[in-house]
Amino acid sequence: MKTLGEYIRELREKNDFSLREFAKRLNLSAPFVSDIELGRRYPSEDVLEKIAEALGISAEELRSYDTRVPISELKKLAKSSPAYGIALRKLADKKISPEEIIRIAEKKEKGHKEED
Repeated sequence: MKTLGEYIRELREKNDFSLREFAKRLNLSAPFVSDIELGRRYPSEDVLEKIAEALGISAEELRSYDTRVPISELKKLAKSSPAYGIALRKLADKKISPEEIIRIAEKKEKGHKEED
């Protein structure tokens, strides 16, 4: 399945919009839109609505490509096990970047796949 960013890029290209042109239509910077397409950032609800409108599709269709765990689920997880909150605070205190946390998680996930 495509990621949200991949799907946005695919639709942008089908509509024959350059990255800069598309960003201008959205009143956003091209680097920000590029980061969304590359999965480095996720759009807010307002930006998602703008993107959907510019691409001529529903925001709900775009949301179906967002594979992140919903915030409500993360909050439930943190409430059920305070260790998650403590772990996140330790990461933040040590100034570990989000990118590094993602690399650690991906490395861990890769290790589990090799064990299977």
